[in-house]
Amino acid sequence: MDNATTPQLAIRPFTVSVSETEIADLHDRLSRTRLPQPSPADDWDAGTPNSYLREALAAWREFDWPAAEARINAVPHFVAEVDGQPIHFIHVRSGNPDATPLLLAHTYPGSSVDYLDLIDQLVDPVAHGGRAEDAFDVVIPDAPGYGFSQPLTESGWTTARVARAYDELMRGLGYERYGIHGSDNGAMVARELGLLNPDGFLGLHVLQLFSFPSGDPAEFEKLEPADYAGLEHMQWFQSVGGYNAMNASRPQTVAVGLSDSPLGLLAYSELFNNFGNGTSLVPLEKILLEVSVNWFANAAAGMSRSYLENARAEAKAQVNSAPTGVAVFKDDFQTIRVFAERDNDNIVHWSRFDEGGHFAALERPDLVVGDIRAFFAALS
Repeated sequence: MDNATTPQLAIRPFTVSVSETEIADLHDRLSRTRLPQPSPADDWDAGTPNSYLREALAAWREFDWPAAEARINAVPHFVAEVDGQPIHFIHVRSGNPDATPLLLAHTYPGSSVDYLDLIDQLVDPVAHGGRAEDAFDVVIPDAPGYGFSQPLTESGWTTARVARAYDELMRGLGYERYGIHGSDNGAMVARELGLLNPDGFLGLHVLQLFSFPSGDPAEFEKLEPADYAGLEHMQWFQSVGGYNAMNASRPQTVAVGLSDSPLGLLAYSELFNNFGNGTSLVPLEKILLEVSVNWFANAAAGMSRSYLENARAEAKAQVNSAPTGVAVFKDDFQTIRVFAERDNDNIVHWSRFDEGGHFAALERPDLVVGDIRAFFAALS
């Protein structure tokens, strides 16, 4: 049975189109870059080092944006107005009429291009050695203020509101049932959809569940040695993730520099490099694609503002009871199961992978696809 009915939203086709003037402006800005005085050791200890920036600068000046744009436009793009906000999204239907509708929610500082490497495997599994019944229709939105979902029309776009908008988008596309996969910011949106748990919602597959100690000593009695390593990773991330505080307090101030200096935007996107700790597997070419999209879309202000909206929201603790799958990658945030099961009481799938990090869709897309398939197959 076809899983989609007649769309109920006003939807228009969209093409990513960057003018030669905009490309020339980027190259001009890159040619006039002034690097800061280097730190004494010129390493990642205090932030993005000049040594990395010189390499990235040279590569960006040679980056073939027209080829990248053609690759992006090889899949169908659309824009719909949802809750008063233009939302850009990729929508690729499978040739299998029984394909499972799947929404893919992206990271910070990413966008819908996070998932370009997953689309064909998800939509046409048979062509990649999979089973026809594992086919998905995929919908990949840019969250409001991210990517090409510009401009933000009003404040208040918390992850909870984004989740409601995504449900409206999927219903508006005619899907009566669907699931979601998400990472980073997208994982938080996915969990909010789990809390919403609308009719026909199949479940959420995420790379992280951001559950932390409650202070109850009994929780620690259940921890295993690997969990303590996960706690150490949380502490390390807090010590280097200064962008969290900046975005959550002064996003518009931050956006001035990020919107005026392409290399500043690249440096501020150091999460793609896992803050230089040597574990990131994201190739520089993919980082440049991500940052180029953010540059040409002038997305810095909206991306940063999403942190402020969530910081100001009066969120109360809630338990997610929707079917939930978790894939934990070796060098990513280590979801601790004791805490995760306290906050999510229907975890039905748990995987661990010995390679890959925070941007696994960019690093090890085959593993992410396989785990998505396994989770949703088990639900059917």
